[in-house]
Amino acid sequence: MKTKKDVIVVGGGAAGMTAAISAGRLGADVTILERNPRVGKKILATGNGRCNFTNVNADITCYHGNNPKFAYSALAYFTIDDTIRFFEKLGIEHKIEDLGKVFPMSDQASSILDVFLYELNELGVNIICDACVKDIHRKKNKFIIELENGKVYLGDRVIIAAGGKAMPSSGSDGRGYDLVIRLGHTITDIFPALVQLMLEGSFFKRIEGVKFVGTAEIVYNNKSVAKDRGDILFANYGVSGPPILQISRKAGELLQEGKEGHLKINVMDKLSREELSKLICKRSQISSNKPIDFSLVGLINKRLIPVVLTEAGINNFKRPVGMLSAQEREGIIDILSGWRFKIRGTKSWPSAQVTAGGVDTHEINQNTMESKTVKGLFFAGEIMDIDGSCGGYNLQWAWSSGFLAGQSAAL
Repeated sequence: MKTKKDVIVVGGGAAGMTAAISAGRLGADVTILERNPRVGKKILATGNGRCNFTNVNADITCYHGNNPKFAYSALAYFTIDDTIRFFEKLGIEHKIEDLGKVFPMSDQASSILDVFLYELNELGVNIICDACVKDIHRKKNKFIIELENGKVYLGDRVIIAAGGKAMPSSGSDGRGYDLVIRLGHTITDIFPALVQLMLEGSFFKRIEGVKFVGTAEIVYNNKSVAKDRGDILFANYGVSGPPILQISRKAGELLQEGKEGHLKINVMDKLSREELSKLICKRSQISSNKPIDFSLVGLINKRLIPVVLTEAGINNFKRPVGMLSAQEREGIIDILSGWRFKIRGTKSWPSAQVTAGGVDTHEINQNTMESKTVKGLFFAGEIMDIDGSCGGYNLQWAWSSGFLAGQSAAL
């Protein structure tokens, strides 16, 4: 009597391939159905092509969703240390960089994909590419998986690791949600996360490409609800850079709820407001005959000067800086230390690194990743309503949830 499980994995990304390896190592007959011409396409784009594959600082506070504590079991089952050992056994030597980010020593995301493909081949995992799943339904004790090209696959267990909607060019275009809904599951509201912010203002084309180190925060009801520091980059639509991506989820959340949040940027965050005030007063006194705009040269990026002055309510830039009123000076300080912008939206799915929202985790067993609705159906990765902060946390979720789902499905 057959005891081996036929496990079908829908999606050949980070979570899907990990699930396939995990199930294959327990003796399951595993087939990956990948809609792209090749597996692992999104992995190649991570970490600017270097693949920041985990973070030594990862813990439950780095994860978000309607029920973020759901992630705890998988992350505890397959930890950061387990991840590093897993990849070491596959051949990936690692190095730890700023903020705990872990990269392959080769600095090549393709190394991760190469060792995955080798292991999948060694385990005899059947990889079917250009396989777009049209429907999944259960008949008696078997799952019937129909492809758009008419082919049909049968499985004892199915792991859906079809991703979300972020980076649709990688194959994650949201079709997995349709499959899940037809299987009786609920999808929470989804929106782009780790994404650039579009801001209101007519001056952004003039400062496009201006980059500086500063602090960005999302403010709602005059309270800071998300904050990060690092390289900030103005763009023709608004603003980008690592801190912006990091806090963008909160901005998207407020937009989804119809709430009006603001972005606050501190251009001069190494100085307190008092220190900045003293510095600007000192510069004004030393060269009181300099035009107001020229008095800021050497303090901030030259391309920012006319925009900052206009935003501070100063129209005549050529007046001597010594003629600045106290109110005008305070206006400049306000902009440099707490420039506020109304958020009109986020960039769309092609620009997003991850999807916020997904399969309602209350419908999934956190200890196995199995559906509470459909026996034998499992989930892995981004398709669930769990997303991580920027810095390797989302890939860690893919490895952890994929490994747990694969082991559970094979048993």
